[in-house]
Amino acid sequence: MRPFALNYARPTQDVEVSTPYTYDSALQLNVLPDGGVAALDYAVLREFGATTSTAGSKTHFDD
Repeated sequence: MRPFALNYARPTQDVEVSTPYTYDSALQLNVLPDGGVAALDYAVLREFGATTSTAGSKTHFDD
């Protein structure tokens, strides 16, 4: 028996997204190219909605 949802599920398309920040493992923060904290840059927050990374998901099972 096939689950109902699989009859209507569509494969996701990979979307290329580039963000103006990178994760700095030493600071454990997302930082901008100039070294500033991405979470304090309101323009970045307005454009991207958040500055989350996947680091917590890899270390905590309940994230």
